[in-house]
Amino acid sequence: MAGGGTGGHVIPAIAVAREVTRMGHEVLFVGTERGVENKLVPAAGFRLEKIRVGGLKNLGIATRISSLWRLLTETAAQFSYFAEWKPAAIFSMGGYVAGPPVLAALIRRIPVVVMEPNAVPGATNRGIARWVKRALINFEETRRYFPPGRTELTGLPVREEFFHLPEKPAGKFTVLITGGSQGSRTLNEAARQAWPLFREANLPIRLIHQTGSPMYEQLSAEFCKAGLSGEVSEFIADMPAAFAQADLIVCRAGAGAVSELAAAGKPSILIPFPFAADQHQLKNAEAFERAGAARLSLDKDWNAQKFFEAVRDLHQDRATLKAMGESARKLAHSGAARRAAQILIDVTQPVSVDSV
Repeated sequence: MAGGGTGGHVIPAIAVAREVTRMGHEVLFVGTERGVENKLVPAAGFRLEKIRVGGLKNLGIATRISSLWRLLTETAAQFSYFAEWKPAAIFSMGGYVAGPPVLAALIRRIPVVVMEPNAVPGATNRGIARWVKRALINFEETRRYFPPGRTELTGLPVREEFFHLPEKPAGKFTVLITGGSQGSRTLNEAARQAWPLFREANLPIRLIHQTGSPMYEQLSAEFCKAGLSGEVSEFIADMPAAFAQADLIVCRAGAGAVSELAAAGKPSILIPFPFAADQHQLKNAEAFERAGAARLSLDKDWNAQKFFEAVRDLHQDRATLKAMGESARKLAHSGAARRAAQILIDVTQPVSVDSV
């Protein structure tokens, strides 16, 4: 299992790894010391072999040369490791961490299966597209980046709870704001500055706001004085339960976030993180907006007035809100981890003469 650095790479890979293990096969992860895989993979009960490798994009010349040298030396080192591990196949979530094991596998003619969660593949998956055995995609439009006949629209592994949310309880129109586990200053500031606008308009809404740790104490104290219904949390452990309470969700547009929105069938306003690699969050948000599942606003444009107006307008237009949720649900794919595991195992099996 190759890919690391962020939860968006590691968590889906762990979900697939669990399914592979249930099917009776052994799994080994390759990752780095500094990536989240260093904590998440051992905690999930899997072996992690560590490599030293760095990214190549948006770096100075000296750092880029150093990273390229590490990529080459770590790729060469994978050959000796493969002699010990004897991998039957490589599963890649992309990213620079996946570079050495994937390159070594391609040279050794070991089957490579990639899972591309974003509408537009990252540099690693684009670079190896013509040589992968199978590409598992999250958006229909991603097919054009891979050879015909090698893609399957599996979606991204998402917790089953998102597919089976209870009906929203009756009550105030509820908006969930989340910039991810670390929060988003842009989303936090827009929400905070919009509190007086909601109060002055006497709009009957409830806010559930995950701030992340850096701004939690400040926003929590101010929200208590704002006179609005709702709650401010540093971190929401049970995100499916928060989704179940929401009529509208305001969030970033990472692959995991949009996959959860689709599984839950929730309408959203997406504000892509502007510094995401290859602008993949923007591409994800554009795909959701084209499907009628979300409204899109750029980070540089998102402010209190836009937040207030968007919530006010959708609060008054429930038909559009419902249609957005239904469109989001059409983008959902259940059983992604199980299907990915089966494909990964299938590519290791030789094709019989009778089946040709």
